[in-house]
Amino acid sequence: MKDFAFHRPASVKDAVALLRAHSSGKVLAGGQSLLPVLKLELAEPSDLVSLGQLKELRDIRVDGGKLAIGALATHDQVHHSAEVKKAIPALAHLAGGIGDAQVRNRGTIGGSVAHADPAADYPAALVGLGATVITDRRSIAADDFFTGLFTTALAADELVTAVQFPVPKRAAYAKFAHRASKYALVGVFVAETAGGVRVAVTGAGPKVFRLAAYEAALGKKLAPASLDGIAVSSADLNGDAEASAEYRAHLIGVMARRAIQALA
Repeated sequence: MKDFAFHRPASVKDAVALLRAHSSGKVLAGGQSLLPVLKLELAEPSDLVSLGQLKELRDIRVDGGKLAIGALATHDQVHHSAEVKKAIPALAHLAGGIGDAQVRNRGTIGGSVAHADPAADYPAALVGLGATVITDRRSIAADDFFTGLFTTALAADELVTAVQFPVPKRAAYAKFAHRASKYALVGVFVAETAGGVRVAVTGAGPKVFRLAAYEAALGKKLAPASLDGIAVSSADLNGDAEASAEYRAHLIGVMARRAIQALA
């Protein structure tokens, strides 16, 4: 790990100013994504800007039919939050299945979203629920936020401050987890929203994506049998030592049906 300067800004404004002053700096939230990257020397930032002092970014609240979760809320807080369990039980369930206890107690929703790991769980919830990512300067629809492998619509000096979720009629998440890391080899989030049924898939491709064919079929009847006969192409899916692209295509159908059965 290379040397770096460490900063503890007292406000979002100060954090953004530090990022603008140090173009090769990185933001540190819970550190569960960034620290492994630093240890492997896959990133060599000149400065680390810690958000640990920004307690205002830890709030979880429901306002006007929307659930707002501060960027520094940990996975464990999301999992155990009474507000989350009441508004979107599927999101609380998803957070409880992330990594292990250490990761859940240190990792944050904002850090996970900004890191945009293609096998992370939260992206499926954001896209599946039609969430909005709130930053220090704008609001970004989840459908536009995740742009590619570990890439997002964020500017280099832009901070995620919260994620806002519309409360659905019902939703559920099912994943086939990696044996050690618990990352999703395939995860499927299904939500019945005011605008129709949304189906988002994580772990299978270079970024989270929606399945239009599934959404159209489930919009007619929200039942596992509605997916019968709808094939998922493996052409653009990931293939590795854990699962081939063809197996991931099969798992998408299996996980989607499990999520539908678990809708609540």
